[in-house]
Amino acid sequence: MGIKTGAQYLASLQDSRSVWLRGKQVEDVTTEPGIANGVRTLAGFLDRQQSPEYKNSLTYQEDGETFSMSFLKPRSVEDVQRRGAAYYAWAKWSNGMFGRTPDYKNASVMAFAGAAEFLNENRDNQAPTNFARNMESYYEEARGNDYVLTHTLVNPQFNAALAKEGLSSPEVALRLIGENSRGIVVSGARLLATLGPSANEIEVFPSTLLKASEENIPYAFAFSIPIATPGLRMICRDSYEHGKSTFDAPLAARFEEMDAVVIFDRVEVPWERVFMYKDPLLCNRAFAETNAVVHMMHQVACGKLAKVEFIVGLLCAMAHASGKDKDMAVKGQIAETMWVAETVRALLFSAEAHAEQDKWGLFHAARRPLDTARNLFPRLYPKLIETVHMLGSSSLMATPCEADFNGDIAQDVERYFQLTNMHSRDRVALFRLAHDVAVSGFGNRQVLYERFFFGPQNVMASIYYDLYNKDEMIDRVNETLKGL
Repeated sequence: MGIKTGAQYLASLQDSRSVWLRGKQVEDVTTEPGIANGVRTLAGFLDRQQSPEYKNSLTYQEDGETFSMSFLKPRSVEDVQRRGAAYYAWAKWSNGMFGRTPDYKNASVMAFAGAAEFLNENRDNQAPTNFARNMESYYEEARGNDYVLTHTLVNPQFNAALAKEGLSSPEVALRLIGENSRGIVVSGARLLATLGPSANEIEVFPSTLLKASEENIPYAFAFSIPIATPGLRMICRDSYEHGKSTFDAPLAARFEEMDAVVIFDRVEVPWERVFMYKDPLLCNRAFAETNAVVHMMHQVACGKLAKVEFIVGLLCAMAHASGKDKDMAVKGQIAETMWVAETVRALLFSAEAHAEQDKWGLFHAARRPLDTARNLFPRLYPKLIETVHMLGSSSLMATPCEADFNGDIAQDVERYFQLTNMHSRDRVALFRLAHDVAVSGFGNRQVLYERFFFGPQNVMASIYYDLYNKDEMIDRVNETLKGL
């Protein structure tokens, strides 16, 4: 089939999936309040792949079929740049506020398929399947059906001491409980599947912090299965989409992507959908050695650029509306946000310009600039939101509803909510947008999401330190000391 339409995507979600929201099982995620608007938004995004305006930049041709650009196996620097342009286009449609668009997980599937032979390393567990062939077949299936994927990596924490040692808690963690001629059987929980209720399939991959020990063998596996698999159910957090109009909740009303804890109750996974099995060390190495993490970082960096550009635009619009754009202090505040945007842009440009070929024959963006971006952004994004707070101040709460412009107090609203450079309705719309970015539950979920997107910041920084090429710089220090 290749690329799917929005209508085909909506139809694909009307299955037997078990999704729970606010204490009740959802009958149809395409119509369920709190989920449906985000589903329709994503359907609209998928339709853009078909449009003359975007088709050439978002898709590619192979053997007479059309596929999403995020499935393209990059064979050159130019292919890496084409993929980056497509990531950026997807991100701009929501200004980075709909973070889990399908291109993110497509990048992971593509990378694992391109390095599939890695999965057959150390095949001494007697599993009756070929992991490399399974991954290659799944890649063809996922791109051919244009699956919308979610994933889950982290086991819930029951015993903090065990977690600190890199071990899992059998009381709650997803674990292997059996196998048969058809496949493996797993039970337990995983978190946190963003877009889970609205996806076609879920990738269940191991955390890269899985300690290579006998105790962790029951937790060392990787597979993909449909969301509608028997025994799989999702428990959603409360929705940030409360049925408001797009005027009253311009982001939450469109871009609620929903997060869910995934419960596996004796779920059977067919052998042909298993990619790693009973090998903790291989699981730990998988994302790095296949370069899946680099391809995923590339998509993320493009999304962060779109997001910080949007914050810059928002701050500039707020300053202009109130006439504060002539104030040197305000200009300085906004300039700091502009510096973040240009830093991310420069890192992304450097990563793509210095793309390199890996041992699997695929090209990927340079890791160091992307790794720098993914370590910086979680620390800087809360500061960006703080700038929105400081510039918006009480105006972020002086935001009557859309209904007030049509009610008995419409004249008061029109008169008392205008600004130097903006009529009242436009002013309220602008500051309701800023409120949704920086004050609302939707906005604060974005802050939390950015803080922990790839993991705890201290862990990420430690990994960055370990991977950094320090030797040459230390040698320069030592050479200098020799001359003293």
